[in-house]
Amino acid sequence: MSTQAPHVPILRLGQEYTSLQQNELRSPRTGEVMARISQANPGMVRRDLSRRQRAAAASLRAIPFTELLKRIEEAGHHFSEGSLPISTGGETQSADDYVAALSETSGLPHVLCRRNMAKVRSVFDEMPRILDGLTRGMDLEVLAAGMGEQGGVPVSYAPTSDTLGVILPSNSPGVNSIWMPAIALRTAVVLKPGREEPWTPLRVVRAFEAAGIPSAAFGFYPTSHEGAGSILDLCGRSQLFGDAQTTAPWKLDPRVEVHGPGYSKVVIGEDVVDQWRDFLPVLVSSVADNGGRSCINCSTILTPRHADEIAEALAIELAAIEPRSASDPEAKLSAFANPLVAEWIDGTIERNLDEGARDVTAAHRDGPRRVEFDGATYLRPTLVRAEPCHTLAGTEFLFPFSAVVEVPREHLVEAIGPSLVVTALTKDPAFQAELLASRHIERLNLGPVPTSRVDWDQPHEGNLFEFLYARRAIKAVAAW
Repeated sequence: MSTQAPHVPILRLGQEYTSLQQNELRSPRTGEVMARISQANPGMVRRDLSRRQRAAAASLRAIPFTELLKRIEEAGHHFSEGSLPISTGGETQSADDYVAALSETSGLPHVLCRRNMAKVRSVFDEMPRILDGLTRGMDLEVLAAGMGEQGGVPVSYAPTSDTLGVILPSNSPGVNSIWMPAIALRTAVVLKPGREEPWTPLRVVRAFEAAGIPSAAFGFYPTSHEGAGSILDLCGRSQLFGDAQTTAPWKLDPRVEVHGPGYSKVVIGEDVVDQWRDFLPVLVSSVADNGGRSCINCSTILTPRHADEIAEALAIELAAIEPRSASDPEAKLSAFANPLVAEWIDGTIERNLDEGARDVTAAHRDGPRRVEFDGATYLRPTLVRAEPCHTLAGTEFLFPFSAVVEVPREHLVEAIGPSLVVTALTKDPAFQAELLASRHIERLNLGPVPTSRVDWDQPHEGNLFEFLYARRAIKAVAAW
């Protein structure tokens, strides 16, 4: 990347636009301006979405599904290997440039940037398998024709929206993988990037365009909170990523798929709890993978016995994870793009430590939780041993943080509560049956699988196909 900061434009569903209002995106470590980002005012967002959504969808629906999937596979090569434009006629960004810029503005070390990059690439490559999982193996020509058969039964599906609005976060580039199948389902996307992370959604869009997918199918609107609200109001379907406060006003809106805190958990059964040491690697991965930034990281570990021993052993493993330079291949922690967020999290934990919750990692690390390293702010992994109803037993933070809680076997399922992912370490059929019957668990891993592991043919946070298409009854009279 050159010494001059690149300009990131607005993409207005087929029209690239440079705004007079531009925000500087700076490195939190050096203060260097990494990009100048054109800002879309809410009026522009409303005007474009009022006029262009139907044409945006039509540009995709004109492409046969077989051809579309070929282009998506080609786009994966461009994404992970190509030099792609940031703006038309402007600077290009190689894969290495992308990793460097993403690391500098988001705080993720290079190794985690590349890991997230591989996750996104796998969606390009695995799109047919992903669609099989979403549609339960339905022939996509049913969507093209408007009706057909599935399992010998007549079916018809109608799109619920021309566009999918997506309000993205800055904490994890991998979340872009969640909206990408919308393109394969011939639904245009309207993206509002996270403030510190425009790089991944823009690169995904440029990769799609390089493979011949129409620019009209992509909106990219860096905008304000009001502008984000306009996207949610005017797109027929949307995905909203954010914390509990951000997502709360939209939680009951059926048009909005909310991706808030995951409150993912590991539950240890009575039948295997005496072998808890065998599961330490699963616990460490569940808590610390991806720098602890994902909603699928484990925020609570529930066990009927041995909670103190489990907490002590896990704390030793987590306390050994220290900040390293961004380019270190062994780096596992992410810096905070906004140091004030790290300060708030650190203060929140400290204020809530009491006789009902103690920081077990404190005795195994040299120094405070919040540290400065290489010009950046980090939070070192924290494990608390907490009572079941304690605040810290049900809290999720953007770093490796978890609580170990002891709950009697008869109350374990009840104690789980709403959870995006639950890994259940048990071979007990009765306990497994209780977990399978729970309406609070969105994804269930039966066995030693980290909560952080995702299989694309098993949607774990809503079914995008069922969100974007509605099944309707149909009766077609032959030879009419």
